[in-house]
Amino acid sequence: MRTRITLACTVCQQRNYDTTKDKKNHPDRMETNKYCRFCKKHTLHKETK
Repeated sequence: MRTRITLACTVCQQRNYDTTKDKKNHPDRMETNKYCRFCKKHTLHKETK
């Protein structure tokens, strides 16, 4: 079962991306480098509640 998650920028704290993940295979919080349109550069995005 895939659950919806929101990714937030660690620099400006804006919630930019909505995606899904499989909690069975990846129980930890997800972190990825993505483009932030508010910072106008690639930054680290972390999963929020």
